[in-house]
Amino acid sequence: MSPTPMSPAPMFPVQHQLMAAREAFARGDCDAARRAMERAANEAALGVEDQEILARSKWWLGDVQGSMALSEDIFHSRVADGHAQSAARAALMLSLQWGLRGNIAVSSAWLNRARLLLESLPESVEHGYLLYLEGNDAIYLEGDAGPALSASVQLKELSRRLVAPELASFASMLSGLAAVRSGDASNGFRDLDEAMLPVLAGQVPAEWGGDIYCSVIHLCYEMADYSRMRAWTDALATWCAGLSTSFMYAGIVRVHELQLLSAEGNWAQVESEIAELGERLRNAHGWIAADCFCELGEIRRRRGDTAGAAAAFASARELGVDAQPGPALLLAQAGRTEAATDALRAALAERGPLGRAWLLLPMVELLAPGNPAAAEIYCRELELTASRYGSPGFLGRAHHARGSVLMAERRWPEAMTALEAAAQAYRSQRLRYELAEIHDRLASVNAAMGEHRAADAERATAAAIRAQLGAANISWLKTSGEPGGLTSREVEVLSCVLSGSSNRQIADSLTISEKTAGRHLANIFTKIGVTSRTAAAAWARQHGIPERPKL
Repeated sequence: MSPTPMSPAPMFPVQHQLMAAREAFARGDCDAARRAMERAANEAALGVEDQEILARSKWWLGDVQGSMALSEDIFHSRVADGHAQSAARAALMLSLQWGLRGNIAVSSAWLNRARLLLESLPESVEHGYLLYLEGNDAIYLEGDAGPALSASVQLKELSRRLVAPELASFASMLSGLAAVRSGDASNGFRDLDEAMLPVLAGQVPAEWGGDIYCSVIHLCYEMADYSRMRAWTDALATWCAGLSTSFMYAGIVRVHELQLLSAEGNWAQVESEIAELGERLRNAHGWIAADCFCELGEIRRRRGDTAGAAAAFASARELGVDAQPGPALLLAQAGRTEAATDALRAALAERGPLGRAWLLLPMVELLAPGNPAAAEIYCRELELTASRYGSPGFLGRAHHARGSVLMAERRWPEAMTALEAAAQAYRSQRLRYELAEIHDRLASVNAAMGEHRAADAERATAAAIRAQLGAANISWLKTSGEPGGLTSREVEVLSCVLSGSSNRQIADSLTISEKTAGRHLANIFTKIGVTSRTAAAAWARQHGIPERPKL
């Protein structure tokens, strides 16, 4: 008996496919919505509303180019049909999407198209979206909080008149961003918390809600406020989980999680994931993708992989993001201190207060050993910024910078106080690499004060942290304020010479080989311009180096 031939799968009418797509989109299953809508599109032309569902589904799934091409078709269809308000809505969405990709010129062009369409229309919710994007541009592109505050007031009034809760969210968002960036972090974050209520209630379209979340998390990151960043990242993860199994922002959540893991020192895990995430988000969310490459570059730099770090920083620059201070620190590690400070000065000229705060500490550390007066200028700016914003991360960096200046001035007890304050701030934020740097500096301070056992303990702690992280012992960071351009280890060798120790006794005291002790001594003679141990000891006394007792 011959087998019964299989019947072909039944062909569902187009209407059934459309209904399935609309239902899938409504429940957040963008993948099912896209597949059903594309099957329907193969059989008949889609209406504009269904094209919008397909475009939004593609965007959430990461097909940004396909989504935006469809959105442009929708815009032109709306204009041709005389539906100016709907066309303006499409233009506003395209402005947001191009902005997220990092193409500000095209984003501005779409915003202008929306503005021209809305000029002749009665008051509508779309006018509120326009105000929100204009306020954002004023903050991020012009660094001016004034227009954002003005737009916030207008949005609150418009929200009441139109009963539009998303506009109330936009109003609080703009006032919060403007307040924080103006130095009023307490009131600013209160408004930002208020902005989230309509988002959590599902009253803000998810594309715009996701952007609100990311803007706040990025602000926390800019402020080096990692505790607050953890709380907002957890909230974004919860929000994403309730929206869709194929939500594009799930990848962005992971980027923020990896940034926090990197700060805590989980570098191997971060390096294994973050480059792929950056490539995945490159065409969807340009500045988040650039953050991936900046983070990767910093991990590689700290691990001593200079070529890998340079490549990662170059990828960030390709996406239009300034990767400093990473590239400047690579120059410093190569011994090109002048080029490094020049690069940092150029970057400082382009940044506002929050962006400058990330560059000031490296500038202080590069300048302090040779020019404490110049370093003091940048240190004071960092202290003022930290005081203004009250960020724990900035406060730690300000104490760190002050400690470096005090070390250069050989004010050891005061330097120790500043560095211990930095260590406390870094511990509170779980910043392990920065903590290792502080232990290194405390070792130098203790050695200069003659507290050699304490110095050895601090140095051992720093080495243990670096070993756990897989971090390199970067040379330019070890010469903070020692006389004659000596390294901290060379100062310790010289302190042993003061007590009359032989090379063997120096080696035993510092737990190094006798050959290494001899090499250090030869380097010391060259740096301070002497030819004998007696002359070296006289130079050491003249420069206040304490004697290290023999074992």
